[in-house]
Amino acid sequence: MLMKNFLSSKLFTAIWSLGLAAIIYLICPSCFSKTTLLILLGIEVILINGAPIISKWAIITHISRVLVGCLFIFSGFIKANDTLGFSYKLEEYFEVFKADTGLGLFEWFAHISLPFAIIICASEIILGIFLLIGYKRNLTLWLLFAQIAFFTFLTFYSACYNKVTHCGCFGDFLPLKPWESFWKDIALMILITLLFSGKENINELASPMFMSTMALIGVIASIWFPIYTYRNLPIFDFRPYKIGNSIIDGMKPGPNYKEAVYKTLMVYENLKNGTKKEMLMDDYMKSKIWEDTLVWKYDTMITELEHEAIDPPKITDFTISSLDGENITDSILANKEYSFWLITYDLAKADDDESLHAKISDFYKLATQDKKHFIAFSASGPKEIDSYKHQHNALYDFAMVDATVLKTMVRSNPGLMLIKNGKVVMMWHHNNFPSYSDVKQKYMAN
Repeated sequence: MLMKNFLSSKLFTAIWSLGLAAIIYLICPSCFSKTTLLILLGIEVILINGAPIISKWAIITHISRVLVGCLFIFSGFIKANDTLGFSYKLEEYFEVFKADTGLGLFEWFAHISLPFAIIICASEIILGIFLLIGYKRNLTLWLLFAQIAFFTFLTFYSACYNKVTHCGCFGDFLPLKPWESFWKDIALMILITLLFSGKENINELASPMFMSTMALIGVIASIWFPIYTYRNLPIFDFRPYKIGNSIIDGMKPGPNYKEAVYKTLMVYENLKNGTKKEMLMDDYMKSKIWEDTLVWKYDTMITELEHEAIDPPKITDFTISSLDGENITDSILANKEYSFWLITYDLAKADDDESLHAKISDFYKLATQDKKHFIAFSASGPKEIDSYKHQHNALYDFAMVDATVLKTMVRSNPGLMLIKNGKVVMMWHHNNFPSYSDVKQKYMAN
């Protein structure tokens, strides 16, 4: 009884909160300001230990509840709208962790990034709904905390070590830089701490039967939606290759375009005291420090971004190469007639359904008979392409495009795009692969 009373006492809360804050402060890498960290940890400690006072202000709890609930639902919905794209982002994170740690566990995580993405998308929406309706309060709060702690670690690691430049928190709808995403997670962490402090103000909004029904509907819808968008194309498309966009125009800079500006620092080490000196290139050339070999030794060269490009092209990495390595981008985009692009970024991972490949072959034959250009784009090598063509009796030509570009163009492997004069007219997921007659009737004007 004494132990139970101690664990629920204010003294124990103060001890564990201060102890946890001290551990975080000590292990935090130097990329983050210790002063800023101390302020953030101080805020968290105050909110945790001030729960008896905060809980008296129910309005604080309800404002935090609405903000967190709505943001989780929105974030989960945006990611679930492009489930495959979010799985690519998770795979990128896991590959970074695998390279940095050498642990095979992250390689296994990368292989299951798709189901992991579905779980995360669905759980964000479910937890947001549960919080707003007050269902399973304690469980919901702890799961919210666990999820935001996980994402805070991901975004901090990415920002601190400059690993993943776009977190994918809001998909292509709102690209956030790592530090921007980290501060968003910190704000959510503070709001969730307020929810814990005022959790007694969070109650179910209706009868248990109605709440259970609403929760069940929310769970089913939250799981169905990311699975649906995975098996089809995103409902809302925010990518530069979306239907109606011109790839040619996307490759052009905006009217206010200014190039990104970088600065180069030369770093030399003092052989006498071990200190290091950083110099801009102009200062470096004037100093002729390299001549004083008895005192200074070259250490490294650092290139830093001073400011990003202003109004840059939306499409910067679209290049098509023939299997012989010739750049054929301009000739492909210059085609003013209707043409079909079969997008398959990795032939080894492409859907292997023979009925699908029979549909593609039939489509190709009818398109070529109608004198329409049909070409496949892949990032796989010539040997893989040759093997693929023999396996599926594919008579169409292949060209090489970067895998990341192809993943962005169509969230399907394979997928089909209808292009005219460099403009995206229509695109299809392989689960909805069309017949040539339907495409000609609906999308190709005479």
